[in-house]
Amino acid sequence: MKETKKSWWKQFMTEDWIIVVAAAIILALAVIVPAVMPKMPKTLNTGKEWLDAGYMFVFLLLVTYLTSMIMKKPLKGIFLSFLAIYVLALLSNVVASIPAIKSTGLESVFFAVIFGLIISNVFKVPQWMKPAIQSEFYIKIGIITLGSTILFGEVMKAGAYGLAQALVVVLVVWNFAFWVARKMKVDDEMATMLASGVSICGVSAAIATCGVIKGNNKKLSTVISLVLVIAIPMMYLLPWLSRLMGLSPDVAGAWLGGTIDTTGAVAAAGTMLGEQAAQTAIIVKSSQNVLLGIAAFLIALYWTYKGKEGQEKPTARLIWDRFPKFVVGFILASLIFSIFFSIEDAKVVGKITKGFSNSLFSIAFVCIGLETRFKEILSKENRQPLKAFLTAQGVNIIVTLIVAYILFGWLQPMLQQ
Repeated sequence: MKETKKSWWKQFMTEDWIIVVAAAIILALAVIVPAVMPKMPKTLNTGKEWLDAGYMFVFLLLVTYLTSMIMKKPLKGIFLSFLAIYVLALLSNVVASIPAIKSTGLESVFFAVIFGLIISNVFKVPQWMKPAIQSEFYIKIGIITLGSTILFGEVMKAGAYGLAQALVVVLVVWNFAFWVARKMKVDDEMATMLASGVSICGVSAAIATCGVIKGNNKKLSTVISLVLVIAIPMMYLLPWLSRLMGLSPDVAGAWLGGTIDTTGAVAAAGTMLGEQAAQTAIIVKSSQNVLLGIAAFLIALYWTYKGKEGQEKPTARLIWDRFPKFVVGFILASLIFSIFFSIEDAKVVGKITKGFSNSLFSIAFVCIGLETRFKEILSKENRQPLKAFLTAQGVNIIVTLIVAYILFGWLQPMLQQ
C-alpha cells in the first residue's frame, strides 16, 4: 500500500506535470490577484516601465529556480544566464514597438529569434550563457497560459465560416504536407512538425507539435526558421495579389488569415486591405488557433499509440504515460475559461495571461535562436525539408484561396440574401 502511494505521487513529479502545476498557479494568480501578475513593458521610457521589467525578471527567475529545484536540475549559473536571455527578450519587445517597425507587423518573437541567431551564428554562445537555455520549458508554460485566451464560444460567435475554413484547410494541407515531406525522404519527426507549421498556425503549432512528439530541438529550430523567413515576403505579396485579382475584403482577409503564419503579420497584411479584410483575417487566424489544441491532442494520441519504435504494445496506460501533459493543460485552460467565465471576464484575464505568454515566448525564441546554426539549416541534410516546406506552402496558398472563395465569396453572400 505504501509503495502504491509512493508510486502514485512520483508520477506527478515529472517535468511535464510540474510545468502544468506551475502554469495552473500562474493562471490562478491572474484570476484571483491580477495586480500581482507582472508584464514585460514594450518601452523603457519611464521609471514605472523599468520597475515592470525588473518585476517580470524576478517573477520568472523565481519560477525557473523553484521548478528547477523540484525537478532536481542544477541551479549553478542560472541567474547570469537567465539575466542575459531576459535582456535580449526585453530588447526584442522594445524594438518591435518602435513605430516604424510596428507598422510592418513584425512581432517581438521575430526579433527575439534574430538576436539569438546573431549571437549563435556571428559569435559563439558562451558557456556561462547556457544554463538557462530551456526553450521547451518556457514554451510549454506559455502554451498552457495561452489556452486561457482561446474561447470557443467567442470564435463560433465571431464566425462559423472561419472555423469551417480552418477545419478544411488544416485537414487537407496537413495531410498533403506530411505526405510530400515523407515522399522527399524527410523523417517522421521533421515531417510532423513541418506539416503542423504550414497548416495550423505557424511557429506555435510547430512548437506544440515538437512538445507532443518529444521531437528534436534542432529540427524544431529548422522548421521555425523556415516559417519566419517565408512569412515575411508573404505578408506583402498576398495583399498585392488580392488587389490584382480583385478579391472582396472578406475573401482576401480569409485568404491572408489562413496562410500567413503569425498573428501580427496577419493583422498587418489585413490592414493593408482595409478594416473589413483585417477583421476577417483575424477571425480566421483565431479559428486556426482554436484548432491547435485539437490537432495537438490528435497528433499526441497517434504518436503515443504508434510508439517511436513501433514495438511496444500500445496499452491505455502506456498512451497516458507518453501523452504530453502540457497539451492536457492547454485544453483544460481553454475549456475552463470558455465554460466557467463570461466572455467579458475571460477577456479581462486573457489580456493579462496573453501578455505573460508573449513574454515567455520571447524568452523561448531567444533560446531557440541561441540553439540554431544557419550552417546546419542550409546544410545538405536540410535541403529536402526546405523543398518540402516550400511545396506545402505553395499548395496551402492555393487550397486556402479556393476554400476562402467558396465560403466567403459564394456561400456567405448567398445565405445572407
